[in-house]
Amino acid sequence: MDIASMTLSELTEYIKTQGYPAFRAKQLFDWMHRKLVLNTDEMLNLPKDMRAALGKDILPVTEETKLVSKKDGTIKYLLRMHDGQMIETVFMRYKHGNSVCISSQAGCRMGCRFCASTIGGLIRNLEPSEMLAQVYHAVRSTGERVSNIVVMGTGEPLDNYDNLIRFIDLITNEDGYNISERNITVSSCGIVPNIRRLADEQRNFTFALSLHATTDEERRALMPVAERFSIRETLEACSYYFEKTGRRLTFEYSLVSGVNDSEEHAKRLAALIRGLNAHVNLIPVNPVEERNYKASDASRVDKFKNTLEKYRINVTIRRGMGSDIDAACGQLRRKYSSTAAPDKMTEDQLYQTDN
Repeated sequence: MDIASMTLSELTEYIKTQGYPAFRAKQLFDWMHRKLVLNTDEMLNLPKDMRAALGKDILPVTEETKLVSKKDGTIKYLLRMHDGQMIETVFMRYKHGNSVCISSQAGCRMGCRFCASTIGGLIRNLEPSEMLAQVYHAVRSTGERVSNIVVMGTGEPLDNYDNLIRFIDLITNEDGYNISERNITVSSCGIVPNIRRLADEQRNFTFALSLHATTDEERRALMPVAERFSIRETLEACSYYFEKTGRRLTFEYSLVSGVNDSEEHAKRLAALIRGLNAHVNLIPVNPVEERNYKASDASRVDKFKNTLEKYRINVTIRRGMGSDIDAACGQLRRKYSSTAAPDKMTEDQLYQTDN
């Protein structure tokens, strides 16, 4: 049983079926999600027979390697799951607090051309407990509290929708780690039905859309998801999200030299999102060995930003964290790739959504 993925009420019912009183579930939940103790040998207020029945390790995760940036102290973890699959987690220190960037899948099937995470395809979804394990590992490893979580690592979060929502419910639980939902950002390449589903749930976290292009033709060249959903449909879903939640949108725009970084691109981007309560995050693309894309130079990035500001678009340039340790999504995992073969997906499966 994956007890670390259970809500407190579910855990209580499960513990009762095992013949223990309900209050033991609250104690166990506290050990896992507040004290972040995942070895039952340390849960001394639980009966020995209960600890033995639960097994020794509740969230089995092994640190395969850890890289520490000499530039800014960013830490990148490569974590091995119980089945040998490996995922990346990045711990970043900012003036406003510590952030952890977590993965939502082992691999990815979205196929974005400039991203290392999708090379090799999707292996499997991560369970809520495996997303929690990334946060908890970073906290235990550093001894520092995490105040912000970004689901922007390997995988497409909205392709693992139910597990994502359960993870957020658990990490924000007041009896657990109790992080504010407003301090969580979920990034997606744009699975339109699930953006609308997210809007209908009226959550309080920040939604970030990976846009990266200003025309459907250009977006299709960079992101296969654009074959299914046009920019118009995607932005309409984003507008619906704001209408339902009142939460400001973030548009991520990776600048690829000679591909999408001209002044004309900036003008078209401004026209597309004008009138939306939105913020643009410009990201010079991270070079990937298997791809030919190169990052725009600093002057080009600044000019793009200035053009957007001219049209009164709220914009920032993402600060590159951990550039000396391959901190971009998928780069480290590629060097330690699993022997498991990726799923063979049909085109229909590639864009399958939960409705």
